[in-house]
Amino acid sequence: MPRSADGENMAHSTQWMDEISTKVPTMVDVKNDSLSEWFANERGLQGRQIWLIGAGGTGVSGLARLLQKRGALVSGGDSESSPAVKALQAEGFAISVDPATQIPAECELVIATAAATKDHPQLVAAAKKNIPVRSYAQALGLLQLARTAVCVAGTHGKSTTTCMLTWCLLRAGLDAGFIAGATCSALGGSARAGAATVSKGAFVNAPGFLVSESCEFDRSFHQLHPTTAIINNVESDHLDCYKSLDEIIESFHVFALRLPAAVDRGYLLIAHDGAHKERVTRGARAEIETFGWHPGANYVVEMAVNGLARVHYNHKEILRWQPRVFGAHNVLNGAGAGIMALKLGADRASVQEALTSFAGVDRRLEFVGQREMGAQSVRVYDDYGHHPTEVRVTLEALKNATHPRRLICVFQPHQHSRTRLLLEDFGACFGAADHVLLTDIHFVRDPQSERALVSSQDVADRIRKHGGTVECVGSIEASAARLSEIVQGGDVVVTMGAGPIYRAANIFLGK
Repeated sequence: MPRSADGENMAHSTQWMDEISTKVPTMVDVKNDSLSEWFANERGLQGRQIWLIGAGGTGVSGLARLLQKRGALVSGGDSESSPAVKALQAEGFAISVDPATQIPAECELVIATAAATKDHPQLVAAAKKNIPVRSYAQALGLLQLARTAVCVAGTHGKSTTTCMLTWCLLRAGLDAGFIAGATCSALGGSARAGAATVSKGAFVNAPGFLVSESCEFDRSFHQLHPTTAIINNVESDHLDCYKSLDEIIESFHVFALRLPAAVDRGYLLIAHDGAHKERVTRGARAEIETFGWHPGANYVVEMAVNGLARVHYNHKEILRWQPRVFGAHNVLNGAGAGIMALKLGADRASVQEALTSFAGVDRRLEFVGQREMGAQSVRVYDDYGHHPTEVRVTLEALKNATHPRRLICVFQPHQHSRTRLLLEDFGACFGAADHVLLTDIHFVRDPQSERALVSSQDVADRIRKHGGTVECVGSIEASAARLSEIVQGGDVVVTMGAGPIYRAANIFLGK
């Protein structure tokens, strides 16, 4: 049972199975979903039997916990006994790792990861039994009906901003729920339920906050039901389901139109630069404000030489903090989170303390250990970055923060289609690295034909064209072995990619 945090579109089981084969997205109004009464009523999920396909995915496992908190009886399966699956099992969830497991006879709803193919046996069984099927994104949209939904969208920074915002709200005494496609140790995982009602502030007595990472893959964020939203940036990505940047911009535009009118508290905070704000926001009824480095933004962000971050509104400082997490990109993430937290009713002092104390998200420039090499050590970090922009800003941030003798990057390209379509950008994004080790491309959901069209050697050729030093090393195990051969004391190592490349760091460190 494949695992994914992404969602796909489905109205019912048989229609969804047709759509997943053609990747034709549909706009779904969750308020008119036949299951909306279950989800909109705070007690409507009590005792409902729900089965999850791909339960070990970061998003789906978080969804399991939110559904259970609402009283649902949740079980499911996955293809492997991953740490996420083991954690669910330890919490009492009945999660199977046997693909032959049958859906329980009393099952009333199946929720499927986007990675599940139309011929998945449990989807076929659900269709035969007329059991309703919903995607992860549709189920999240339904859960939002009983909450004040705060959606965090953008090509980059969604997970970090989602967790930062939740941390700000919690530190301000606002018992917010959240769900993200990443694990944050400070927040106890990838999801928390939060209170049913907002207890104080600008939204007092409104339905409780649910801060949700909102992914554009396959237009899944069109299934959501936001009240307020952040859009961090808009770039080319997921070109396996979008034909062009224009299509991506239009998809974000459709997302912006889902926000309610300003009179109904609809609010969008969008990056002043890099988010195509004019095209994304045209016709939107929500209140719209911008943030960023540009002096023309509504909220102007500044970063001093010593790393101190500030936000000004109408030439008046409204926030200042000293970030613990590296990089100018994380200052922007923090600014977006902090501004939204203030809008939702958090006080300035609490937000500033939260942004200063926020320690980061797992696999986002995460320090994983060090290895002694003679009189000096080698520091090792791990990062989820898999898009050229993410790679570039992460490497620059890490180099500026750690001042290594050499910065060595072990990179696992993710998806053959992404690698092929962004090949030239990948060639140019490793400038801050002194040495790059490339593993084989991580194959996920691409058609088999994509494998013949691009390889890691093509990426290496482009990196060399830009003056970089690079080696193709094959497997994750081979990358760890080669790393041990070339590192020297004072080097900094970072493993990067959306696949299991973190294993190379663990092998190198002897974990």
